[in-house]
Amino acid sequence: MLDIYLGDNLEIIRAFSDASFDLIYIDPPFNTGRSQARTQIRTVRDEAGDRVGFQGRRYRTVRIATKAYADAFDDYHAFLEPRLEEARRLLKPHGSFFLHIDYREVHYCKVLLDAIFGRASFINEIIGAYDYGARPTKRWSPKPDNLLWYAKDPEHYTFRFDDIDRIPYMAPGLVGPEKAARGKTPTDTWWNTIVSPTGKEKTGYPTQKPRAIIDRIIRVHSNPGDRVLDYFAGSGTVGESAVRLGRSAVLVDNNREAIEVMARRLAFVQPTFHGMEAPAQAQ
Repeated sequence: MLDIYLGDNLEIIRAFSDASFDLIYIDPPFNTGRSQARTQIRTVRDEAGDRVGFQGRRYRTVRIATKAYADAFDDYHAFLEPRLEEARRLLKPHGSFFLHIDYREVHYCKVLLDAIFGRASFINEIIGAYDYGARPTKRWSPKPDNLLWYAKDPEHYTFRFDDIDRIPYMAPGLVGPEKAARGKTPTDTWWNTIVSPTGKEKTGYPTQKPRAIIDRIIRVHSNPGDRVLDYFAGSGTVGESAVRLGRSAVLVDNNREAIEVMARRLAFVQPTFHGMEAPAQAQ
């Protein structure tokens, strides 16, 4: 089951019942101070084109569409704090909350969350490390995202250790063939790549996160049949991951373009739309 809401997320989630979700993950704007945009293009063979491809063939770039949203707030923490308070209220007693943020804001957000959940409820800071993009020449290249994990009850929370996906040993010869074949569990540093620009997963939405990251969180921190919430839903990655892993999900976003992306991406599950009619691509 999948529900998609269009509107102000604070107003919407305040109407949800206490302790109604097993897992909450949010990836709010990072307050970078600039517009986040993603331009979709295609290329056409053209000997006078602006791109050079395989064996020197030339191509012309055709812009299809640009999706964007503003990522600047005068008082980011005043914006975020009531939404974090709601997360704690909405969690079931054994539930977990994940905040996906970046290095500019993570320290301030942890102080806010410590005050809301209690410092004992902080379980991990997970670093999502990427190795792509530009390399500045005047500082170390900032490539991580930060995920702050809080459990509502730090003594009792869902953590399905046996469902953790395994990764290869870097020196398999040192651990023996049985361990090497099984692989090892990840640490709190998760190496990942971006969503492939040409892959089936790509939606064209700015800041789309790879499903591999979300799958890991949902598989380990919730049980089959559990209810998952994402109220900065963007391209709907949490919704797709949840339903494909046997959970239900509620997605909220105030951007109609995001809802249209979700409608196309999640049409296979026939979601229920709130605050708007179902987009044509979902019918």
